Amino acid sequence: MLIKKVDFAGAMGNTKQKPPGDLPQVAFSGRSNVGKSSLINTVLNRQRTNIARVSATPGKTREINFFRVDAVSAAEEPVDFFLVDLPGYGYAKVPQSVKKQWQDLLEWYLRNSPQLKGVVQLIDVRHEPNEADRTMIKYLFETEMPALFVLTKVDKLTRSARGAQVRSVVKALGVDPDQVIEFSAVTGEGKDELLDTLESILCESDT
Repeated sequence: MLIKKVDFAGAMGNTKQKPPGDLPQVAFSGRSNVGKSSLINTVLNRQRTNIARVSATPGKTREINFFRVDAVSAAEEPVDFFLVDLPGYGYAKVPQSVKKQWQDLLEWYLRNSPQLKGVVQLIDVRHEPNEADRTMIKYLFETEMPALFVLTKVDKLTRSARGAQVRSVVKALGVDPDQVIEFSAVTGEGKDELLDTLESILCESDT
């Protein structure tokens, strides 16, 4: 899939708001500081002029952000969709009341979005999934939401340590290795594979 154009389309901060349109949606989820904004900017070819905010302070994104993406498939067919940036979860310095607000918004969105075709769940490859990750993954399984797992920051591991760590994280996730992509926003590794998978999710939803 080739990205042609990207625009910020709007945001949802509460359950009374609606998405900015009826296009198919693919949501990106992960705990704060997992590298989600960097991944989104890399996938959308926006490294120089970031469209997803990259912050040194985790927990800055408190809304569900929608980016309209105009793309073309490998068969040169138009593929227009919303890439949805979900608020990062699990950041310890955020007040409990804010965490609850985010959780309620996330659960509402995942249960009440008929245009949502799948979730890309991000996990920092350097760490085993924590309680917040496992809660999110369990929720995806329970709702039978199509999910792809992306292990971020693989460039941070040495070549000798990487293989064993990836296998350990995949085992802890309890998912099929075919559902997992290794990714680096620094080197661009995994970008093409992720785009191909997004194309499959979106095009299959149209058939």
